[in-house]
Amino acid sequence: MNTRILTVLAASLPAILGSVPHLAAQEIGDVANGRMIATTVCVACHAVAKGEFGSLDGGAPPFARLAGTAGMTSIALSAALLTSHKQMPNIILQPDERRDVIAYILSLK
Repeated sequence: MNTRILTVLAASLPAILGSVPHLAAQEIGDVANGRMIATTVCVACHAVAKGEFGSLDGGAPPFARLAGTAGMTSIALSAALLTSHKQMPNIILQPDERRDVIAYILSLK
């Protein structure tokens, strides 16, 4: 392929990928708001701050450990937050709050 064709393809790629829903970039939340939610709601069970690894509830994974888990993505965290767990209370976050908490957790990497 010549350079001109590669340049046109490279310039077109974002528009092409953006038009395919499953390939579009994942939505990003507000890290600061996610931190606020985590420190008011999630802290009852989880260690939520960067560098904290001792959760109040021994079965609740620290957010820093979740963030560092291989393959952890916003999709995986969203699925976890939408799935009931034996030890996790039924906390209902609005979609934007969920995105914000996920953005905060992923910021701890």
